[in-house]
Amino acid sequence: LLLAFGAVRGESPRLGSGPRVGVIDVKGTIGGGADRDETEDILKRIRRFAEDGDLKAVVIRVDSPGGSVGASQEIHDEVKRLAQKKVVVCSMGNLAASGGLYVSVACPKIVANPGTLTGSIGVISQFPNVKDLAEKLGVKVETVKTGKLKDAGNPFRDMTPEDRAYWQGLVENTLGQFVKAVAEGRKLDEAKVRAIADGRVLTGAQAKEAGLVDQLGNFYDAVELAKQEAKLSGEPVLVYPPDERGRFLEQLMGGAAGAVADAVATRVAQGAADARQPGVYFLAR
Repeated sequence: LLLAFGAVRGESPRLGSGPRVGVIDVKGTIGGGADRDETEDILKRIRRFAEDGDLKAVVIRVDSPGGSVGASQEIHDEVKRLAQKKVVVCSMGNLAASGGLYVSVACPKIVANPGTLTGSIGVISQFPNVKDLAEKLGVKVETVKTGKLKDAGNPFRDMTPEDRAYWQGLVENTLGQFVKAVAEGRKLDEAKVRAIADGRVLTGAQAKEAGLVDQLGNFYDAVELAKQEAKLSGEPVLVYPPDERGRFLEQLMGGAAGAVADAVATRVAQGAADARQPGVYFLAR
């Protein structure tokens, strides 16, 4: 009962006596739609670990293609605050690109697999154009607006040169924010970052050569690095936040928890589709 209670509270059962190392997952599309709820959960988990005086080190596990700009920046800033109180190490999984990289560079140390896909420093904004389809269907849309740019990106008309220049200015400004965050986080010259800020994806090995990654290795190498940086001894006990308790409850409840997990996964997939709404994104394509 005590083990079950500990799991519900959010900590892995303390079957070991080693130092506690926190683990926070940043997975899937960041922000937008249903994923907005996940972003808020991540922020709460970071705050919880920041307030835990007995926790000396945290590993941020990133496996994400990126997502909305604002959500990526929110998580990035909260991770930076956490790093002022704890040892923080990023572990890049299969994918830590665009917004995933934006979150990662908030960590003072980054570990990636040689084959991790990262980089993709850039900003994208896409707009559907259904003007011809609407005309074929006999649909006409009347727009009443207060300014000439108020409906820039309207899918029922062609984008004007002025519209395009407006949106280009937005994405260029946002790219500048991205480049600055990477340069500050990795202690690189902005010119060096801009040289690879053309949207290209890098492998973990290439990212290390470019200065985006500190060392190559897997999740447990990142845990070991966090342990060393925090000067901890003994086999670490990994601690997961409350919202990650499903992994232990699934063992207790069997298929029932699995069915719930499937339902949640479906909702997340729908949210990822919602995230493709017009806007600006740190998103690998």
